[in-house]
Amino acid sequence: MRFAVSATLDAIEGRLTLDPALARGVVDLAEVVRLVDLDSDEAKPASLRRLGHVIDALGAHLAEDGVAVYPVVDRSVLSDLDLTSNERMVVRRWADDRLVEVLDEPGDRVLELAELLGVPVVSRQTFPQWSERYPWLPGGLLAPGPTGVSARGEPHPGRAGSRVMTRVWRCPEPGCATFADASGAQPPPRLVTGAPTCPRHRQRLADAGPRPQTRVRAVRIDGTVRRRVVVRPETPLLVGRAPESGLSLSPWLGEEAMRWISRSHLRLELHGDALWVVDSSTKGTTVRTRGGPVRLGSGQAYELADDDVVALYEGVELARPAVLPGGAVAPSSVMAEAPTIAIRRPH
Repeated sequence: MRFAVSATLDAIEGRLTLDPALARGVVDLAEVVRLVDLDSDEAKPASLRRLGHVIDALGAHLAEDGVAVYPVVDRSVLSDLDLTSNERMVVRRWADDRLVEVLDEPGDRVLELAELLGVPVVSRQTFPQWSERYPWLPGGLLAPGPTGVSARGEPHPGRAGSRVMTRVWRCPEPGCATFADASGAQPPPRLVTGAPTCPRHRQRLADAGPRPQTRVRAVRIDGTVRRRVVVRPETPLLVGRAPESGLSLSPWLGEEAMRWISRSHLRLELHGDALWVVDSSTKGTTVRTRGGPVRLGSGQAYELADDDVVALYEGVELARPAVLPGGAVAPSSVMAEAPTIAIRRPH
């Protein structure tokens, strides 16, 4: 049963993910809630709202709106009396909804995840006890503070193409929700002496075949990357002003764009290795290709190349994240009127 929470915690909840395609950073929730200098919340020993400050900071650092983080949490946080009863219920619900990874002994899990996903760890720790296993330390860390977040060296190299991220895994434990389906959103397994292992049940995982293909696209509006979306096999993604399901662009559109862009303007479809855009609008869609613009009318489809940019209206674009850098304006905050921090690199 869902219960009411504050608008801030609801906003934070929308930025949590265990989907490898969407996570833009990894956080240790047990550490973050105790960073008392991140806010002016009467110096409470623990506050779940501090996670919102960290998410805002990561978005500012990446010059990207809507960034999502992969949270790891020690099970003890679910009963931490320094959190309010409401906050403890929220964390438990996040665990039930598979929005956080709950572990009895997190150990080096945040570092392992960061390496497998190719994203930073947002943490003040420097993890000297793990430096032999992760020679890229202290690079790859972003340390949050009251006036910014400092990068500790260069980004880590990651494990691009790691086999564990190209396979689907099955847990032998009955009822394991994490490794029970064949979704491309399945989180990374834990590696124990090199063997893929369920981080929750500590059981060795069975290889269930190749992981389904996915494609990630960034949505940039007026120079700011507002969202990342994932297109999965045989599951079309609708994009438009306000489709019944899919991605609604209306929160970021100006008056002219609202009039031009159709309610369900287009859909993205993934068939095998090929990503297609299918126009379903009244005024058409333009695909900017290396060979020049391609104009699509209602019902027309086009197979997208890696560098193609789909334009619904001037300044409203979809493409691979690497093709659409952001940074035109500051990202919106999940903290509403609460004070926020920024991420900066030390000079």
